[in-house]
Amino acid sequence: MEAMAIMAMAMAVAGIALNTNLLRFSSTTKSCVLKFNKSTTTAALLFKSQSKGRLTLISSSSSSQSSEASNNNTVQNTAESCVNLGLSLFSKGRVKDALIQFETALTLDPNSLEAQAALYNKACCHAYRGEGKKAADCLRSALRDYGLKFGTILNDPDLASFRALPEFKELQEEARLGGEDIGYGFRRDLKLISEVQAPFRGVRKFFYVAFTAAAGISTFFTTPRLFRAISGGDGAPDLFETAGNVAINIGGVIVFVALFLWENKKEEEQLAQITRDETLSRLPLRLSTNRVVELVQLRDTVRPVILAGTKETVSKAMQRAERFRTDLLKRGVLLVPVIWGERRELKMEKKGFGKAPKAAADLPSIGEDFESRAQSIVAQSKLKAEIRFKAEVVSPQEWERWIRDQQKSEGVTPGEDVYIILRLDGRVRRSGRGMPDWEEIAKELPPMEALLSKLER
Repeated sequence: MEAMAIMAMAMAVAGIALNTNLLRFSSTTKSCVLKFNKSTTTAALLFKSQSKGRLTLISSSSSSQSSEASNNNTVQNTAESCVNLGLSLFSKGRVKDALIQFETALTLDPNSLEAQAALYNKACCHAYRGEGKKAADCLRSALRDYGLKFGTILNDPDLASFRALPEFKELQEEARLGGEDIGYGFRRDLKLISEVQAPFRGVRKFFYVAFTAAAGISTFFTTPRLFRAISGGDGAPDLFETAGNVAINIGGVIVFVALFLWENKKEEEQLAQITRDETLSRLPLRLSTNRVVELVQLRDTVRPVILAGTKETVSKAMQRAERFRTDLLKRGVLLVPVIWGERRELKMEKKGFGKAPKAAADLPSIGEDFESRAQSIVAQSKLKAEIRFKAEVVSPQEWERWIRDQQKSEGVTPGEDVYIILRLDGRVRRSGRGMPDWEEIAKELPPMEALLSKLER
């Protein structure tokens, strides 16, 4: 009975600790929400996202930007006006003039938000010109000194070509490690995604700690009673009952500690999977029209099938797929061949200053040889089919790295010939050794217009 009373006392102490921590957690959450809402409101007043993800400064004088472009010699320059004028020039294809405006803005004593916008858009100009190192330097400064979110870099389609360069990989690695160079935003974002996918993990871990503490306190008070029971004598507690209580408490400590460690392991595995999924979504592809896109831009439209292996093996698999081309196209299959050991660098097109972009924002880039390939309706139809059926990887070494990491996570020897089928939402559907059975895949995957495909999006 005394042991039960001690255990009840220990549980009461743990309950008080739980209530205190819940109150503390509640107040902390409230504080964070208020702080976030305040910063979001401020950002909403000063910035908005234009087409292609530009960071734009908004003020009451923004309506006169068109007149400022023609009368910039008579109006006093400010960091804000230079940023907005630079964005206007960039949208017209005058990249050199836009770059000058962003550089000027940084010399006019800008505030934090103005400096962030100037650096970010300056980086976009450098990325447009294929100057990866200069773009990375600007982004690193914006991340480190002015609070730019790494997710902005990941989600801006204008930086797709930059994300295919080695300089971006270095920047991403700094973010993944959470180093002092650019802060801890990337790791924090992964934590938030993990918490959304497993919302009660933190609560479970807290209870494991609380119950471990309760069992430990009970063991602390019960152990002396066990010694008295072993010694015997008048008034000594029952040996078997006391020993049983001690065993229960020690067993509880072991079980709850094991559960806590298991939760930590699962969390790390989940973070690793989220990191792989995020990395996969940012891998670049070149369509048959010569347009470079990231895998995330193809979500909800195709089911990529990654074929990784030797050149001979992958070529044979591609040839066999041609027999089922029609059925696979109806199911949105996009073939993505990855040849082991292949190294191709992204070919950046050097565009002159003041030259308008080759294609409007609403139109895809179709490549310089399009005219010769579209001489007939049949050829044009075949071209559209190729866009959806085959794609060429950009930065093959990055694709190899991701595939090898995926093989390790699934217990497959890195470097084996494998295929990986993705869902419409970009996640891995299934994978296997060797090359796929196309007839089986055609039966397994539902057509794009089917209800199951809509649910998969």
